[in-house]
Amino acid sequence: MRSGDVPKESSADKGGRVTELFVTNFNPNFTGVSATAAGIVGVQKGQFDLALVGEPLPECPAPISRKAAIAASKTPPKGRDFAIWHVRRNPEMRVAIWARDVLRCPIKIVFTSAAQRFHSAYPRWLINRMDAVIATTPEAANFVPHVRAVVPHGVDTKRFSAGQDRSADWDAFGYGGRVGLATVGRVRPEKGTDLFVDAMIRTLPEHPDAVALVVGRAAREHRSFEQDLKDRVAAAGLSDRILFVGELPPEQLPALMRGISLLVALPRYEGYGMTPLEAMASGAPFVASNAGYYRAFSGKGAAGSVIGQEDVDGAVVEINRLLSDPATLSRMSDSAVARARGHYSIEGEAAGIAQVYEALWQNG
Repeated sequence: MRSGDVPKESSADKGGRVTELFVTNFNPNFTGVSATAAGIVGVQKGQFDLALVGEPLPECPAPISRKAAIAASKTPPKGRDFAIWHVRRNPEMRVAIWARDVLRCPIKIVFTSAAQRFHSAYPRWLINRMDAVIATTPEAANFVPHVRAVVPHGVDTKRFSAGQDRSADWDAFGYGGRVGLATVGRVRPEKGTDLFVDAMIRTLPEHPDAVALVVGRAAREHRSFEQDLKDRVAAAGLSDRILFVGELPPEQLPALMRGISLLVALPRYEGYGMTPLEAMASGAPFVASNAGYYRAFSGKGAAGSVIGQEDVDGAVVEINRLLSDPATLSRMSDSAVARARGHYSIEGEAAGIAQVYEALWQNG
């Protein structure tokens, strides 16, 4: 079904009820924002009369169009004075504001903000018009108004979980070697892909059984950056061990995380960052730069190692330390799973978001 089609049994009117929650996803690409939205919708679809609006998300209800969502929003849900639109991007805020303020639909708008820096003028104008803002970290809350709660993103520990045999899970991908490392995200300077490549060029010669993956695609404006990295890898004689595998379909990511032994995330900037959490839930510790919410994830080093920004030397030291000490890596693997389940579950995030919704419905 195309994202603009309305399903025959639309979630805009299931069983005679009018939808109380509209979750928007207007980006056709599967991004980090898409992943967090998909995880939450997977829980919320069992809690609310919900409609996904815009583009499809894995394992979520078939989406309805923006036009259908606006039409459904003109009638308040049963027992409520208004429906809620939960938005996560600028275009989604804009459409929701139009529906509320111009078309006078009885809705309230909730926005999730992960950015740990000041927004530019236009998104700042949009955010100022939200009815409630959910910040993902205390740091992010400092940069936006109308914050009703700080609710960290959670990971779906049913999708992302440790397997029985990591070596077999890695072998199934056919990338070679006995130990897998990966960085996951867009190939661009902000994500520190070059820092990962530099660290791998220095690390892999010490670990002949290890293979490193660059998982993600380069946008057109970053293709020369990607090609330069491939040239550096080739010059180091490591083209068979540092592999640029492109963007994997979302349904393959859990298997990848079960197979790798270590995630390496070295972004120069990250608002929150889900890949370390997904790796943790899958039993893979991480080495990461001091960005996003990584230091909190690490549990003071129990589940991951956090180094300074652009500190390739520090990354090399930590990667070598963990790959050379299987016992420590195994202990961190167990701690990573426990921390993901105990502190950063998707159910915990959904519960925090639901409290914001209920406060809006009760108090406006």
